[in-house]
Amino acid sequence: MSIPSATSPSQPAAHQAAADLLWHTWHSCAVIGTLPAHCKPADRAQAYAVQALLEARSGQPLAGWKIAATSVAGQQHINVTGPMAGRLLAERVHTSGVVLSLAGNRMRVAEPEFVFRMGRSLLPHAATYSVDEVMAAVANLYLGIEVPDSRYANFVTAGEPQLIADNACAHQFILGPQAPSVWRSIDLSTHAVNATVDGSGRSATTRYTREGSGANVLGDPRVALAWLANELSSLGISLRQGQIVTTGTCMQPLELQAGDTVVVDYGVLGRMQARFQA
Repeated sequence: MSIPSATSPSQPAAHQAAADLLWHTWHSCAVIGTLPAHCKPADRAQAYAVQALLEARSGQPLAGWKIAATSVAGQQHINVTGPMAGRLLAERVHTSGVVLSLAGNRMRVAEPEFVFRMGRSLLPHAATYSVDEVMAAVANLYLGIEVPDSRYANFVTAGEPQLIADNACAHQFILGPQAPSVWRSIDLSTHAVNATVDGSGRSATTRYTREGSGANVLGDPRVALAWLANELSSLGISLRQGQIVTTGTCMQPLELQAGDTVVVDYGVLGRMQARFQA
């Protein structure tokens, strides 16, 4: 799938109008019902063209990529046919232990994820990248927590093109510690991840734990990374050396409220935490 040439002089203007509206909505913590008809993307290719203009608004080099809807349950929840790629803007990436505000965030969930950092670039090419080829280009594995959100009042019914244009629901991202090198010998598809959500606003009965594994990420986080590399390749985009890719939640998203602390334990790979305030 490649981004087509503009079919009329108005198409680039329409993409810019959509990106401007989404950017303003995002940064003003507002929501919209839908993109106006004159600038609503008709398909995934047009949607990615809009998304690229969001990256252009950032004042820093792109930190990397996220993958949304990597589980069947997640795809069904937001009514999409498969995974979606989104951009991680550098100004929205934080470190483990950060205190993040939930102001303006209507999703209010945290998503524990496996994160790869690229050791070399994967350039667009005609052939499909294999999992082994993609993994050979990876430098390190990190732990991560994504805190997504949408600029649509009802993201469940927005539809795939609109969600991709909206940066695949990217919002904030927390990059945790680097995993020890033993990760390469571990089957990430079966690796267990445990999370605890606790906070001053919760009673003993509302504190909870949740379990997950890499199997929830397209069956294996490495498969998800290969999907991302091939999605970008089809769009004529390189997955660059040094960029990170967070591969999708490995468990049911963790519901948040102000005052919560989230601790995620990846076993031998490490642990990380974040706190959330109003």
